Amino acid sequence: MHSKNPFIDDYPFKKLVRISPELQSFVFTNEYGNETIKFSDKEAVKALNKALLKANYNIDWHIPEGNLCPPIPSRLDYLLHVADLIDEEKMHLLDIGTGANLVYPILGKCHFGWQCTASEVNLDSLQNAQQIIDLNPSLKEIELRHQKYKTKIFDSLIQPNDEFDVVVCNPPFFKTKTNAQQNNQRKVNNLQLKEKDTLNFGGRSNELWYKGGEEAFVKKMAEESALFKNQVRWFTSLVSKKEHLKNIKRAINKTQPTEVRIVDMEHGNKKTRFIAWTFV
Repeated sequence: MHSKNPFIDDYPFKKLVRISPELQSFVFTNEYGNETIKFSDKEAVKALNKALLKANYNIDWHIPEGNLCPPIPSRLDYLLHVADLIDEEKMHLLDIGTGANLVYPILGKCHFGWQCTASEVNLDSLQNAQQIIDLNPSLKEIELRHQKYKTKIFDSLIQPNDEFDVVVCNPPFFKTKTNAQQNNQRKVNNLQLKEKDTLNFGGRSNELWYKGGEEAFVKKMAEESALFKNQVRWFTSLVSKKEHLKNIKRAINKTQPTEVRIVDMEHGNKKTRFIAWTFV
């Protein structure tokens, strides 16, 4: 985890429960005598996220049943590494596919003080994101944009006068709905869970799958990025599977960027990464 990540230490559950009492029902003491939650339980993860955002940023946060529930510490880690790319206090971030959770703009605004714009294709998710903004005066400067075309990413979204320092994206991981369901069932089986619907991240169709999966999505980002190379300093995207990097990097290199970086990240036992490219 990034050395500047405030969530690098164990969660202070007693403090979090005082601030967000609904978390209490999910907290238990494990065999090592440590307070924790069941991270395979999506409702527990959602309650933890709500408590973390309230305790650290005084943000009241909610997402509808079934929407993607991203882990706050790892999402902040991504932004901390992104900040290292540019190393400037004032930045304008564009979040591709913000979902109902609005997590990157929230962290971008509250942790860094950045200007944030967020795009989303799903109108229901966009409506929930707007409700979060309306509920929190500190988020009022976040701009939401509807991407009307599911086959486009930057095209029709970035306007002629726009200038962004960085694009961030958590692309849909899976190729199809069936692929997503099979992966989730494997997690349930591997964890030996009894609850067949116990999926700790949730997620709707546009959040979880895209024709061709994350590799196709980031390749599409690369293709369109060349059209906006004078308006965006750094394009970035998370890449969940390391084996996808080779083909993604090849697609990015076809657009003739001046630099491509792969940034590795670790969150406990989990290793992940993002790819970044620039034309500047």
